[in-house]
Amino acid sequence: MKNFVSNLLLAGLVLLATVLPGRAQADFTPEWSKGVVWYQIFPERFSNGDPRNDPKATDQNGAYPFDDSSAFQIHPWASDWYRLQPYEQKNGRDIYYNLQRRRYGGDVQGILNKLDYLQALGVNALYLTPVFWSPSSHKYDALCYHHVDPTFGPDPEGDKKLIATENPLKAETWVWTKADLLVLRLIDEVHKRKMHLIFDGVFNHLGAQSFAFQDVVKNQQASPYADWFMVKSWRNAATGTAFAYNGWFGVQTLPELKEDETGLVAGPKQYIFNATQRWMNPLNKGAAHGIDGWRLDVAYDVGHPFWKSWRQWVRRLNPQAYLTAELVFPVEKTRPYLRGDEFDATMNYNFAFAVHDFFVQDATAIPVTVFDARLKELREAFGPGVALNMQNLVGSHDATRIGSAVANPDGKQMGDWGPYFNWSQKSNNQGYNARKPTPAQLQKQKLIAAFQLLYLGAPMIFYGDEAGMWGPNDPDCRKPMVWADQQYAPETANPDQSSHAPDAVAFNKDLFAWYQKFIALRRRSPAIQRGTFTTVATDDARQLYAFRRTLGNDDVLVVFNRGPQPVAVDPALLAGHRYRDAFTRAAATRATVRAMDVVVLRAN
Repeated sequence: MKNFVSNLLLAGLVLLATVLPGRAQADFTPEWSKGVVWYQIFPERFSNGDPRNDPKATDQNGAYPFDDSSAFQIHPWASDWYRLQPYEQKNGRDIYYNLQRRRYGGDVQGILNKLDYLQALGVNALYLTPVFWSPSSHKYDALCYHHVDPTFGPDPEGDKKLIATENPLKAETWVWTKADLLVLRLIDEVHKRKMHLIFDGVFNHLGAQSFAFQDVVKNQQASPYADWFMVKSWRNAATGTAFAYNGWFGVQTLPELKEDETGLVAGPKQYIFNATQRWMNPLNKGAAHGIDGWRLDVAYDVGHPFWKSWRQWVRRLNPQAYLTAELVFPVEKTRPYLRGDEFDATMNYNFAFAVHDFFVQDATAIPVTVFDARLKELREAFGPGVALNMQNLVGSHDATRIGSAVANPDGKQMGDWGPYFNWSQKSNNQGYNARKPTPAQLQKQKLIAAFQLLYLGAPMIFYGDEAGMWGPNDPDCRKPMVWADQQYAPETANPDQSSHAPDAVAFNKDLFAWYQKFIALRRRSPAIQRGTFTTVATDDARQLYAFRRTLGNDDVLVVFNRGPQPVAVDPALLAGHRYRDAFTRAAATRATVRAMDVVVLRAN
């Protein structure tokens, strides 16, 4: 009853804020997610915790490049990324064909095994790219939403047999496979560590090998799923008409789910609602044993009516559930999604664009004052609750790694997303530098990481950035995680199989310690986690940027020097405060920031 009253009051406040322009927007976002540190995991490439479940060639049936018959093996985890292995050489195809066939065996047990590592790093919220059954390595072509991929669990063949006994249209027949139960154990272990976990929801399309679409292919109009997809024509031997349908962005392996003016039509909508409930309240044990929210893939390709009704369903299941959308839109196009009736935040690519323009670029870098103005627009666009919840990323599974971004300054602007996306793919741009970043470039990455972790919002680290991984855009940003206890072959191969001087591949302990240090400071400081943000200095000539984060008695002064020379901090910024170095606790009556570095001071 208490939750019902709270939700009713919240709904009223959201409505009030919506109908009365100029009034402050009500905070409709969860409390736990404000200012958390996110860590994005691509499960197939994170850790192989159970080699017994490694996928076979047949497990990728239906996934690009549609070759499940050539020689195949689990790819050596620590091998040279661009070097074709002997089994790959047998098919006579190039590296980009073979990169799509590779499977490294990452699984749920691997994530469980590394929770202590994640705790030591200090992150407290995990986002998993899709874990549902799928033939691809990325798993955005789901066979279903109600089962974890059997190859992520301990008994793939047994799980497949269990799944075959179900009627997908009847949720009461759905079984709990061993892979499903292992994910439930992962959720509980995450929660025991006072961390949170969200899944990736891909509700625009299913995979072409999914139970629903395969039935449509077989039975056409007679299929119980005939109304689920955007069919343009049915197969008709008499007229010679071929079966045709809409695939996402024309990709035929991703048949789009059908929508009308009310959102997704009844069939797929009910299925998604049932699957949502399954993962948010598993085994009817309550929300405490379910996932804490969702990241929604290509949210812009699903109509607003569906998101509005789905949010209501999610919040009934867990009033503190967190919903974040994949959107790569400017502020005005993003605004309709963040009014309190759809999402709590987005993957904040606009933050990434600004950070890349200021920190990554050299000759073409924007001035400090422009950087500050762009950040201010983003902070104030959707209300303070949303600002604290935005997933402030600098890279992802769909973008060049920050370790490669800093090695490629003054190319395309990241904010020009389409051209940048293609330019930063080595397969499209052989001139893109895929080599290991230099020490100077790594210092730039450190500066970016410090800014990401000191700024207002919820920073999100892409797995391995803290370990010093590098790689151009998809698929090269999806290398297997570099772990400290493994010996890796140096990278010597170019994509054309010629060689370059060796780039040593190893866990970067110094970079890890840097991330760990700033995350720990964030966790200690309420002001950095959830406090206000005030710009106190913008010096374009010296490329100096200073701001304060405050909450109650917690007062933190941050000074970044993006320039090539040391800069003395204006004494006026320190006047009236008894600041100490946030890390050494040494008293700070004056301060100098070295070139390409940051100083963080905290009031007593």
